[in-house]
Amino acid sequence: MTKRAVLALADGTTFEGRAFGASGETVGEVVFNTSMYGYQEILTDPSYVGQIVTMAYPEMGNIGANAGDEEAGLPHAVGMVVRSLTKTPSNWRAQETLDAYLARHGRVGIEGVDTRRLVRHLRTHGAQTGIISTENVSAAALSERARSAAGMEGLDLATGVSTKEPYVFTTPTPDVFLGTGDKQPEPELKYDVIAYDYGLKRSMLQYLVDVGCRVTVVPSHFTAEQVLAKKPHGVFLANGPGDPAAVKGADRTVAALLGKVPVFGICLGHQIMALALGGRTYKMKFGHRGGNQPVKDLTTGKVEITAQNHGFAVDDASLKGKAVVTHINLNDGTVEGLAVPDARAFSVQYHPEASPGPHDARYLFSRFATLMAGS
Repeated sequence: MTKRAVLALADGTTFEGRAFGASGETVGEVVFNTSMYGYQEILTDPSYVGQIVTMAYPEMGNIGANAGDEEAGLPHAVGMVVRSLTKTPSNWRAQETLDAYLARHGRVGIEGVDTRRLVRHLRTHGAQTGIISTENVSAAALSERARSAAGMEGLDLATGVSTKEPYVFTTPTPDVFLGTGDKQPEPELKYDVIAYDYGLKRSMLQYLVDVGCRVTVVPSHFTAEQVLAKKPHGVFLANGPGDPAAVKGADRTVAALLGKVPVFGICLGHQIMALALGGRTYKMKFGHRGGNQPVKDLTTGKVEITAQNHGFAVDDASLKGKAVVTHINLNDGTVEGLAVPDARAFSVQYHPEASPGPHDARYLFSRFATLMAGS
């Protein structure tokens, strides 16, 4: 029997639909993602901690769920909103349905929602707190509770999802078309890299390995002295959730590393590098989430279509004389890339590993390897 569900936003807007996944209630920042596929990579991206993801594309669930598409060991998004949920997957890699996958992990979903209306509402009024409930509670009461919930600004979510202990990662990107468990030829690991885990995705580590990196993943609170004592060839600053300015001590740590070793930052790591340089970050109205964001490389004039997932951005005016803005978003002009040549450091706001998304920017991992080779 299909169970009723309600999505209530903090501004009083409500949507009715049908429950899927787990029963109960979930509270989070309601955001939207424009990707047409890759919902499992999206759900398991630690950057979505504390968020309810609305998929703008109407049909979801066609490929089911499988362990190979996870970016982490469990879904980090706290809820999911879709227009139409496919009950029977049609993909040879499917191990279970999306419904069963979310239920197994205790994540609440709602289907049958007019997601076009919801996305337009969030675009106009901004991302905001919401509640998905399968309980017999009035929509007005749910909206009132959503209004009293904490927002994303000032929240250090990265420390909460970071690894508690360092570990070494040496697994390259799997080639799923060779067969389950098969891998591409093992790369020669020439570079020792320290990766700060602010909420990193597994595919980022795999692409670092692909270009010859033996990666030691460390907690977000790992000090610069601890890093430098390991004599790495480079430092990688990963993606992650929440407010970059709230990640405890991260800006001071990165500031102490700049100029000592090559540094490459992605997404939250890009924002933390900007803060380390003395810049500022700010909360965006609804952010960039999806696999179709156009970014212009100001150094070459080329345009890349990129995958993105962020709700904060770097204030370019705050970095004048401190860093070179190398990339901009062609939709709204926001900063998408920075470089500090004298410090052998660069960063991008978008996700070059994609997962899901286009592969236009994967060369950046090779650029990092080249930087380390010349250091």
